[in-house]
Amino acid sequence: MQRKLRLRNRADFSRVYRHGKSFANHQLVVYWSRRKDVDQFRAGISVSKKIGNAVVRNRMRRLLKEIIRHHEHEIMEHVDLIFIVRKGAVTMSYKELEKSVLHVMRKASLLKLGQR
Repeated sequence: MQRKLRLRNRADFSRVYRHGKSFANHQLVVYWSRRKDVDQFRAGISVSKKIGNAVVRNRMRRLLKEIIRHHEHEIMEHVDLIFIVRKGAVTMSYKELEKSVLHVMRKASLLKLGQR
């Protein structure tokens, strides 16, 4: 995932949590908020210590970043996203996790019209 597509500031995370909408399935929660001043979408990933040790948490972050990178052309512009990983996602394969990410984004109407 490109550096410009990352959501990094605490203030941005807080704004999305406070004013955004959320959708979830058993593996992921996605918070999202419209943002007119950004050209593309920006994504942040949050993995709690409850999920596992640092190795597990970093693996989940890497997998989600890769899934987002592969599907970045399908995701709506002008939006900030935060993905929160739940415990059910840890045991999933890449393909299953990819399917889960697309499911929660489809549920939140965050995919472009042709990609739904």
